[in-house]
Amino acid sequence: MTSSTTITSTAVPKTTSVTLPKPSPKIAGQAKDVWTIVNEAAAEAQASLPFPVLNLGQGFFSYNPPEFAIRAAQDALNDVSCNQYSHTKGRPSLRKALAAAYEPSFGRKINWESEVVVTSGANEGMFSAFTAFLSDGDEVVVFEPFFDQYISNIQLPGGKVVYVPLVPPPDNDVRTVSSSEWKVDFEDLQSKISPRTKMIVVNSPHNPVGKVFSREELEKIGQIAVENNIIVLSDEVYDRLYYKPFTRMATLSPELQQLTLTVGSAGKTFSATGWRVGWLIGDAELIKYVSAAHTRICFAVNSPLQEATAVALQEAAKAENTFFVDHVEAYKQKFRIFNRIWDELGLTYTDPEGGYFVLVNFSKVKIPDDYQFPEDVTVGRAKDFQIAYWLIKEIGVVTIPPTEFYHPEHAHLAEKYLRFAVCKTDDYLEQAVERLRLLKPYIQH
Repeated sequence: MTSSTTITSTAVPKTTSVTLPKPSPKIAGQAKDVWTIVNEAAAEAQASLPFPVLNLGQGFFSYNPPEFAIRAAQDALNDVSCNQYSHTKGRPSLRKALAAAYEPSFGRKINWESEVVVTSGANEGMFSAFTAFLSDGDEVVVFEPFFDQYISNIQLPGGKVVYVPLVPPPDNDVRTVSSSEWKVDFEDLQSKISPRTKMIVVNSPHNPVGKVFSREELEKIGQIAVENNIIVLSDEVYDRLYYKPFTRMATLSPELQQLTLTVGSAGKTFSATGWRVGWLIGDAELIKYVSAAHTRICFAVNSPLQEATAVALQEAAKAENTFFVDHVEAYKQKFRIFNRIWDELGLTYTDPEGGYFVLVNFSKVKIPDDYQFPEDVTVGRAKDFQIAYWLIKEIGVVTIPPTEFYHPEHAHLAEKYLRFAVCKTDDYLEQAVERLRLLKPYIQH
């Protein structure tokens, strides 16, 4: 007998070159964003500096949410219903808690079933709102500096951004100013309104200026909205951190109540940005369409942290719970700790009325003329990118160049500033103050 052997080929298949389909022009060709640039610079700096790099750039917290919120999250994981899908508009427990939390400041009853939608963070909520109401070519007025996600959120559904810069006080180089001195140019605003204007975005308390829009300013914006039947997207995610009287746009008139979508965030409210729980509150007819868009974008928000947010809101509302009052006082102290370094160095800044950011004027800081910068911070970038890069690499403090939050046409308004986030522990801020003293040899008086 003869035996036969079957031989199986192990040859590697011949590969051919494939031309991949082109991406959407709304996504393709985007430059490296500011977050990538500063994070890469921070990683490089950490490898060479003899001390730890301190991150005062992005607005994430260096400490946990309050203990009652943590307990609520832990308890939610043991609830069978919290580990399954929630209703696309949000868990009833959270929508009821939100209605109860907002009713005192709104001065009216809020229908939790029809006037509240829970979203995957405030950002997805705003994207849902833009998706719900924008058709190709519809215009959205945005004040500069802006939260950077507004722009892509408007453009992806086909909207066009119309920019109106806040005007900084002309003498901000020589004195520290209040964020209230950054003004709306109402003539400019009025000139930007057209038959295609569908929405106006108002952020108060404002990131990064820290401005709390006055009642008079909001009334003027609201009048323009009512006269032109424009939806107001009122981004109020910092509505628990204000240091002067704060007014909600939706409370100014019955007409504005109908036209305003109020945006909120558990991440900002309870120092829990990783929870990704946000919400929109507004007239039932507006919320109906926001909810429809939200359903198609992500369907439902994670259930355990929705429940935790509901419980946390209820706990914070109890008379014996002083969390929100204590939170404001804690941030006043954080600004006192941090901003004293600018007074010491003779650098001016914008004193915030709300939120947890501060804009510092770096026009007196002289970087060595022969300092070598990568193209990422020079080509097509304003001077603040170079200052931020140098500060990271040489001083070890991460900050954000605010021209990222401007259209290039208006970037000159912000190129001498840097944005710092003080949502850190007091000890962390003290370390930052000590580190920033290394700036002294570079300051020209």
